[in-house]
Amino acid sequence: MTFRAICVKPETELNRPVQPRRVLMRVGLSSIAGPVRRRRPNRVGALAAGLLALAALTGCGPEQAAAPQAREAVKAQAASFQPIARTVSLSGTVAARVESKLSFRTAGRIAERKVDVGDHVKAGDVLATIETTEQVSDVQAAKATLLSAEATLTQAQSSFKRQQQLIESGFTTRSSYDSAEQQLHSAESSVESARADVDTAEEQLALTVLKADADGVITARDAETGQVVSAAQTVFTLAQDGARDVVFDVYEALLADTPPSDRVEIRLLSDPDVVATAVVREIAPTFDTATGTVRVKMSLIDPPAAMSLGAAVLGSGKWTAKNVIVLPWTSLSAGEAGPTVWVVDPETNAVSPRAITVDRYKTGEILVSAGLKEGEMVVTHGGQFLRAGQIVSITSGEPS
Repeated sequence: MTFRAICVKPETELNRPVQPRRVLMRVGLSSIAGPVRRRRPNRVGALAAGLLALAALTGCGPEQAAAPQAREAVKAQAASFQPIARTVSLSGTVAARVESKLSFRTAGRIAERKVDVGDHVKAGDVLATIETTEQVSDVQAAKATLLSAEATLTQAQSSFKRQQQLIESGFTTRSSYDSAEQQLHSAESSVESARADVDTAEEQLALTVLKADADGVITARDAETGQVVSAAQTVFTLAQDGARDVVFDVYEALLADTPPSDRVEIRLLSDPDVVATAVVREIAPTFDTATGTVRVKMSLIDPPAAMSLGAAVLGSGKWTAKNVIVLPWTSLSAGEAGPTVWVVDPETNAVSPRAITVDRYKTGEILVSAGLKEGEMVVTHGGQFLRAGQIVSITSGEPS
């Protein structure tokens, strides 16, 4: 038994009615030789024949058109150049132009501390002392040695003087005279050496007293009474009176552009009405690896009395205006050439990536200096879902 399904499409001419679908099935019975036998119905074969007919009917319908692809909803804005002047405000502190690290020049245990942080001192004022037991003993020993040397010198002088008188009278030998002269010179050298030892011992004793080397204010204390300090270990920091600086820690990118002027307006944070002018004096050649900042020192010009040491101040500087395009940070994408944005074709609404040059970054915004033209539509929201050539629809609000 053989099945064959033939699909008959409906006529589509306007002058003929549309005929319903028909399925013609031709069944051929093979000739059977011999007497006809009655067979049991084949249920499996009948089921297969029905499925084939259903499949044929299903496949005869007209092709359905593909559903149109949905456009990606984005938010965009027109690029517009505008002049923007860069203004920077940084906080800093007032510091002395010269700071001295004061320390003992000899080791010992601190016996007394006479000043504290914030005290104003004069040059020569005693700041601290260390125990002097060892130094006093050295001075006494050196003085005793000097007395002994001076006594020996007195004896040598008397002996030499007597030998001079005897040799003039001829009652002594030349060798005795030379020996007395040699002993005199040796005694004189011993006295000179003993006096040098006394001076050294007294100097070591004087070094047990730490004095201020200039007028100024104590800004730091690094040792306490009873502490054993070594030679050259810092005990006090003295900010000398005189010129004052303002110290700022500036992030490195700020130094890439040269400001139009090296003068900065300085205001006291506690009282903004107190104003002064500072000029750049020193820029550190290296930056702090921990903070990524560079230390800049500015010299205060005629600072008011309110700007004392350690006062917190605010410095403001203004750069020349530049023509830039301001875009929200959501416009920025990463491309092979660096920072990239999506630009919308006004005729086809197709998007394409565009490499840009970012002048600087601000909170929530980017300032573009090159890469875009005036009036071009830039995608500001939804760019993370785009691909080159994709058709988009621009919405007035931020897409979800």
